[in-house]
Amino acid sequence: MKGKRKTSSLTRSANGEKPAAYATAFAEIKERIRRAQYAALKSVNKQLVGLYWDIGRIIIERQTTEGWGKSVVEQLSNDLRQEFPGVGGFSVQNLWYMRQFYAEYHDNERLQPLVGEIAWAHNLAIMSKCKDLLEREFYLRMTRKFGWSKNVLIHQIENQSYEKSLLGQTNFNKTLTPELRAQAKLAVRDEYTFDFLELGEKHSERELERALIGRIEDFLRAMGGMFTFVGSQFRLEVEGKEYFIDLLLFHRRLKCLVAIELKIGDFEPEFVGKMQFYLTALDRQVREEGEHPAIGIILCKEKKRTIVEYALMPADKPIGVATYQIVKRLPKALKGQLPSPEQIARILEDGV
Repeated sequence: MKGKRKTSSLTRSANGEKPAAYATAFAEIKERIRRAQYAALKSVNKQLVGLYWDIGRIIIERQTTEGWGKSVVEQLSNDLRQEFPGVGGFSVQNLWYMRQFYAEYHDNERLQPLVGEIAWAHNLAIMSKCKDLLEREFYLRMTRKFGWSKNVLIHQIENQSYEKSLLGQTNFNKTLTPELRAQAKLAVRDEYTFDFLELGEKHSERELERALIGRIEDFLRAMGGMFTFVGSQFRLEVEGKEYFIDLLLFHRRLKCLVAIELKIGDFEPEFVGKMQFYLTALDRQVREEGEHPAIGIILCKEKKRTIVEYALMPADKPIGVATYQIVKRLPKALKGQLPSPEQIARILEDGV
């Protein structure tokens, strides 16, 4: 009988039918190929950025020792393009960018290793749009970690993700383990901008929810990356009574469910108690083995920071309170409330 089963399996394969474990093997091979492709692209990118670094260094050295000026750099650009036809990147403007790149980073031992981890176009975006060194470090590390495209990176910079992440109001210090704490703080912002929505200033919570689901890719991008959509009006049942979470996401890096409650008005302290109930139910009924405890985000139109602080103080479940807007509004007034440079550096070190 054993021999017959083996022959039957071989016959099925010969006839073009897939063996029982084929899907698993195929998925494993696909993932291995993708990892190899990513490693190859990463290696090529590192070499390219290293090349541009060296060209920038040589230009600066020659300017110092031999007085190279604008005309020499223009001649260098022409000669390089003639010597390497079909190879892009040697325009006059790009050579000046290489010079600036080396000049701005060669004395910074902290940022110097990071610039080689992301693409040249991403480096240019950060270099041109961010002047503060800690802000640059934030976007360098976040781009490397989340694999942001250039457009996503620019969107994050323009929406001030740096400030909004570091100003976030959460109780993560006491409710999450040290290995999750910093990552979670960077994942939950103080304010989210949903400028892709076509909503007036006056709208209902249900209208907001439907609009976000209708533009789900834009919504997940605005949330900052690494989120996947699980469901809306996610149903929970406790003691025969139904409860519904407005939006349920999953954060792939934190490996946890993220419950989002939408509020179109001001933050109220009682919102925290309701969220704690939802998180307890998710942990006991929905959380899978190997996942971390669920996190909650209460998303309001407005909030008073002291009221939020007091409301979160007794909570024993990880919760963040944020605001949302549907038009861009730069929170310049909050810049003075950022953590100290030492605290920011520590968060970036631990969380990214």
